[in-house]
Amino acid sequence: MTETEKAAKVIEALRAAEREPAGVALSILNGLTGLVRAEGEQPLQVAETRSSVFLAICEIGKALHRGQPAGKLWRTAIEAAERWKSLVT
Repeated sequence: MTETEKAAKVIEALRAAEREPAGVALSILNGLTGLVRAEGEQPLQVAETRSSVFLAICEIGKALHRGQPAGKLWRTAIEAAERWKSLVT
């Protein structure tokens, strides 16, 4: 799977998870960790953006696990994933 495909899949999954109850959303988020993992050398900007996606997903997971609102966190994660996609496209 190419970097562009991975980023697109992450965006799609985040948008789908946002509409789901916390338990389902957490399950979807857990499935994304492999997609945001770096493979090999990458330009610094791509690596930093990819890390931002990972951290944003973790923040959503923490909020959902604690029963806290995650509304703004979803937007942050989706925007980071969109930046990642734009860098690798």
